[in-house]
Amino acid sequence: MKLDRKKYELARARACMGQKDLVAAGIPKGTLCGVLRGNIEARPETVGKIAKALGVDVTEIIETEN
Repeated sequence: MKLDRKKYELARARACMGQKDLVAAGIPKGTLCGVLRGNIEARPETVGKIAKALGVDVTEIIETEN
C-alpha cells in the first residue's frame, strides 16, 4: 500500500503529531521514511498502525487509484 503524502501530512497536522510521536507509537523510523519516500510499499498492518496513531481511517491516508 502507498501513502498519499499530502493526505498523510494533513492527518499528522490535525493530530498535532511529529515523526517522533509516530515512532513512539511503534512505527519504525526507517519504515516510515521509506514509505514516505516511496522506496517501499507499506504492509497493510503498518498503514493501519500509522492511521490508528493519527486517529484516522486508513482510507484517509492511502493513495487511491482513479
